[in-house]
Amino acid sequence: MSKKNILSLLFFGAVLLLGFWMLGVSNGENATPPPARAQTPVEVTVMALVQQPVNITEEYPGRTHAYKIAEIRPQATGIITERTFEEGSLVKKGQQLYQIDPATFKAALNQAKADLIKAEANHRAVKAKAGRYKELVKSNAISGQTYDDTIAALEEAAADIIVAKSAVSTAEISFDYTRIRAPISGRIGKSTITPGALVTANQPAALATITQLDPIYVDMTQSSRDLMSFRKLVQDTSSVKLDLLDEMGRTFYDQQGTLQFSEVNVNEGTGTIMLRALFANPDSQLLPGLFVRTRLNLPAIEGFLIPHQAAIRTPDGGLVVYMVDNNNVIVPTLIQASRSVGNSWLVTTGLENGMRIVTEGFQKVRAKMTVSPVLAQNTSAVSD
Repeated sequence: MSKKNILSLLFFGAVLLLGFWMLGVSNGENATPPPARAQTPVEVTVMALVQQPVNITEEYPGRTHAYKIAEIRPQATGIITERTFEEGSLVKKGQQLYQIDPATFKAALNQAKADLIKAEANHRAVKAKAGRYKELVKSNAISGQTYDDTIAALEEAAADIIVAKSAVSTAEISFDYTRIRAPISGRIGKSTITPGALVTANQPAALATITQLDPIYVDMTQSSRDLMSFRKLVQDTSSVKLDLLDEMGRTFYDQQGTLQFSEVNVNEGTGTIMLRALFANPDSQLLPGLFVRTRLNLPAIEGFLIPHQAAIRTPDGGLVVYMVDNNNVIVPTLIQASRSVGNSWLVTTGLENGMRIVTEGFQKVRAKMTVSPVLAQNTSAVSD
């Protein structure tokens, strides 16, 4: 084949390809594109908000303390002759615990009584003498000075009676101190002395200790940052009831306590403040020094419970929920939670009954997107 024929064949092929390409472009310009497929709204689970009273609880660590503690010390000096209680037993207020040898105190009491009798006899004699001198001074049988001296002696004799009576009272008190009694009711511990021991009045060492366990105090520590919100909720501390919890958070003690007061000063070292509660302890189940966990049942608050998983944390620490409006359009809404209650946020302002928020599927939506809301079967937020 000659060179001329080859060139003619190539030229013819190029023209043919150009024709096909032009035909394809023409058909493409005249073709009608297929209709766009409508987008299906994303299905999300929503809950309808309902304002309700929400029970508020706070949990704090605490330690038990005895309601009353009395250390027994003698108020008289002498030899212990008898111990009249059983160690570890319950004693009543006024019950005798020890006996100190009363011999010297009995003698002192008898002497004081004798001095009183003597003073009263002297007063009667001087009084009779003053009566006689009163008539004699009228007839100038005796001088006025003598009569005045007699009146002064009568007043002195009356004063001696008062002094003697006071001495008798002091001697009776000292004699009574030989019987060492329980100042309070409670459980008494071990005795540090035995009969035959010498004790002295107001000695530093206690003979025994009585502890009153019913009722019993529980002292708790509360952080200072919770103090202001706590005081806003609680106006009357006596209305706050408490429960004692075990390690699993369950109530293990059948008696409820009552909040007594909160301390007025914040501990600068720990930044905490002390709360004190009072629990009945009829069976002495609680002993002083126990570590316990308490739950304070605070007054209920009207508000909305938003599940934790339905709220998104913003970079600045805020909380956003996806609200679904009447047109089923997503509206991101910033909320302010007053506190966490169980697995939910408690919101008291900015929301209304009937509002719908996305609880499941919010990862697939964005602002202004139309969705297909499905009401959750259980729309109540968990608060326990």
